[in-house]
Amino acid sequence: MTATSSKARRIPTLDFTKGALVLIMVLYHWLNYFCGPTDNRYLRFLTPSFIFITGFLISNIYLSKYGISDPQLPKRLIQRGLKIFGVFVLLNVTRILLVRENFQSQVSSVHSTIRTLLDVYILGSGVGGGQTKAVAFFVLLPISYLLILSAVLLAACKFYQYTFYVVSVFFLLCIVALNFVGLQSPNLELVAIGLLGVITGYLPIEKVNALVRHPYWLTITYVAYLGAITLWDVIYPLQIIGVYLSLMIIYLLGLKSGELGRAPAVVVLLGKYSLFGYIAQIAVLQFLRQGLKHLDSEVAVLGLSFVSAFALTILSVELVNRTRAESPTVDRLYKAVFA
Repeated sequence: MTATSSKARRIPTLDFTKGALVLIMVLYHWLNYFCGPTDNRYLRFLTPSFIFITGFLISNIYLSKYGISDPQLPKRLIQRGLKIFGVFVLLNVTRILLVRENFQSQVSSVHSTIRTLLDVYILGSGVGGGQTKAVAFFVLLPISYLLILSAVLLAACKFYQYTFYVVSVFFLLCIVALNFVGLQSPNLELVAIGLLGVITGYLPIEKVNALVRHPYWLTITYVAYLGAITLWDVIYPLQIIGVYLSLMIIYLLGLKSGELGRAPAVVVLLGKYSLFGYIAQIAVLQFLRQGLKHLDSEVAVLGLSFVSAFALTILSVELVNRTRAESPTVDRLYKAVFA
C-alpha cells in the first residue's frame, strides 16, 4: 500500500498485486455494508496482506534504491509513516464529526475515552479485532507503525544485518505468550506479518518470480489451507500461511496478465494508487449505502451497489491519475498527502 516515489523503479506485477488487493477489499467491504455480518474467514488474508506487501516494498524496492547506509531511507520511511498515521487520525476525526451520535453510543460502552484510545492505538482492538466499528480505515494504523519501526531497525542493520530476523522472532514469541494467557494484540500481529514481508523482500525479484511459477503446487496447498481454516477458523499461524499463499497466487496472475489487454492495466493503475483507492472505495460504499437505501427492491440494491462499488472506485482512481497529469497543483497536493 505504500507508494514509491516517482524515481523508484516500479514492478508492474507488484502493482497488479496491490491493485487486486484493492478490488478484493471492495468485495470485502461490500459484503459487510450490503449483506450484513457474514463469516468472511476466506477473505481475512486481506488486511495482513496489505501490511505484508508494505514490508516487502521496504526491502525489495526502497532498500535497493537508497542502500542500507543512505540516511535518506529512514527519513523517507518515517515521513511516510507519519503521513499515513495523520491520514488515519484525520479520517477518523472526520468520521466522528459526521456520525456523532453513533460515536457517543460507542464511547458510552467503554470505561473511558483513554481506554478506547489504548485499545485502538496500542493493542489494536479496533484494527481487525472484535471492535472493528471503533475506527474506520484501520489498515492504515499498523502500516504507519511498520514504516516507522522499519526506519529504526534499518539504522540498527548497519551494525547487525539480521536485526529484522531477530525482531520478527521476538514479536512472534510475544504473540505466542499473549495467546498463552488469553490475550491478543492485533496491532502486534499485523506488524509482525509486515516484518515477515520485509524479510521476504530481501529475495531478488527474479527469485520471487521463480518461486511462484508452480501453479499446481500452489493450488494444492491453497486447497489444503482452505480446508484448514474451514475446520479451525483463521488462527494466527494459518493467517500467515494464507497471506503467503494468497499473495503468491495473485502475483502469479500478475505475471501471466501481460497478454490480457486492458483489464490488467486497470488493476496495475489501482496498485499505483492503492492507498487512495483503499480510502476511495470506503467513501464510495458509504455513498452507495445512503443513496440506495430508499429502493424497495433488495435485488436491485445488491446489483446496483455491487457494480457501482467497483466502477466508481476504478473511476475515482482514473480521475485522480488524469487530473495529476494535467494539473501540477493537484499533483503536488497528491504527493503531499499520499507520496
